Amino acid sequence: MNELIDPFGRKIEYLRLSVTDRCDFRCFYCIPKGFKDFTESDKRLNLEEYVRLIRLFSELGVDKIRITGGEPLMHPDLLRMVTRFSALPGISDLSLSTNASQLANRAKELKQAGINRINVSLDSLNPERFRNITQGNLSQVIAGLMAARDADIHPIKINMVVMRDQNLDEVGDMVDFCIEHGFTLRFIEAMPIGTGGQSVIESYVNLDEVRGILSQRFEFEPCRMTGAGPAKYVRVKGERLKIGFITPMSQHFCDSCNRVRLSCEGTLYLCLGQQDKLEMRPLLRQDLRDEQLKAEIVAAVRRKPEKHEFNTSPYQVVRVMSLTGG
Repeated sequence: MNELIDPFGRKIEYLRLSVTDRCDFRCFYCIPKGFKDFTESDKRLNLEEYVRLIRLFSELGVDKIRITGGEPLMHPDLLRMVTRFSALPGISDLSLSTNASQLANRAKELKQAGINRINVSLDSLNPERFRNITQGNLSQVIAGLMAARDADIHPIKINMVVMRDQNLDEVGDMVDFCIEHGFTLRFIEAMPIGTGGQSVIESYVNLDEVRGILSQRFEFEPCRMTGAGPAKYVRVKGERLKIGFITPMSQHFCDSCNRVRLSCEGTLYLCLGQQDKLEMRPLLRQDLRDEQLKAEIVAAVRRKPEKHEFNTSPYQVVRVMSLTGG
């Protein structure tokens, strides 16, 4: 029985867990240039604290866990964490969001440990443009994607944040790439989260425009896609490719929100676009009983806001996106 029901009748069954706010990339819309204020080790949750919290969330009705960051592959205990999470009886879906830069040598062991599916951030197929956006190496990401495919991780979802002055002209190329390699593709509207996210407000693209561009080459038909996220999917007619559109700005999906986020320092964020939160690390280290911790989680969910305010108050969320978790 799900005990996590917010004031608006929404059941919380999905937890996005950030295991680190550190990343080997520096996507400008995520981590501001020169940012160094990452969480110190003594303020991060340890392995046993993560496992305990995931167990408690599962007992309260959460059955879907997505491990995020920062870049989760930078966490030294990630493999043990995945193994422990996947052994919990209430968890039916364990997935990973990654930039794939370190995935080439890790995909097979992650699959064996219990990762069911992955999302990979990929905003450009042009090496120079990719480096300008991420300060990363595109060839490493492509190698990681191919390793995940060879390890039989499925589905592999490509996440592309569309920005007018950066990559809008590549949306058709990304469709072709995903058709060729059997990936699912998701386009995402840029969100004004933190200094980095606010820097791309002027680059915002309504995904209706993207769909219009693609419809000049492709014909779409409605379809469904397994998963707990907010994307609305179509299939490219005559192909296996499914394309999702994630529209937090133009057509927000707050009325069906089923998720909360837990940061690496143990902060439970109730809404990506609001400041409402519960600090769980101090509670964990006060030796509270399981039932006391569950009561705190239930009470927090009952304070979950109705919706974000990205359009009306785009500058109110100042925390860095990598701290919140993707």
